[in-house]
Amino acid sequence: MGRKTVLSFFQGIVPAEDEMKKCALILVCLVSILSMILVSCATSAKSEETAREKTETPKNISSVYIASPFFNDEEYDNVVYVENVLNQLGITFFSPMRQTVDAEAGSLDWAYKIFEMDRTEIVKADAVVAIYYGSEGDTGTAWECGYATAIGKPVVLVHVDRENGSNLMLNCGSTTNIYIEELINFDFSTFPVYEYDGIMF
Repeated sequence: MGRKTVLSFFQGIVPAEDEMKKCALILVCLVSILSMILVSCATSAKSEETAREKTETPKNISSVYIASPFFNDEEYDNVVYVENVLNQLGITFFSPMRQTVDAEAGSLDWAYKIFEMDRTEIVKADAVVAIYYGSEGDTGTAWECGYATAIGKPVVLVHVDRENGSNLMLNCGSTTNIYIEELINFDFSTFPVYEYDGIMF
């Protein structure tokens, strides 16, 4: 019940000339206002708690899983670039692009072996580094990011294109957002949190 509703209700049943009851009416209105303030503060505190939870990530990351498509030259080159950067930073990595399985390509057996291999490596890694192409992003990479988040692994969402936008579920669900040229300066020992600053959809 809002302050005006409370005031109108009591004005209808309390004689205006009764000063003592006027004081009681004012007191009730003040209590109502105080209650609304407390509810607002509680909501704000919950939002701050959620923000704090996002910053409480594991430190001293030493191994990562590289999540990325590699179906064309640009995607292949970006995976190679990220691999080279991680080598420079002294971070070990699992790169699905470099892996093969003992099964006929395109078969169901091949698909399940790759799926289980990649899923297992996400579990083993300290974090996931995902190369993301915005509105043209790969669905497999999106699944890997979601799975990593669900099992408590921090995700570095590496944006390739500043103009292509980002799906809010990915940039908000990931632990930190950077652009690909910033990866070389990313500190995996402290794992800083950066919010996405581009267009979201």
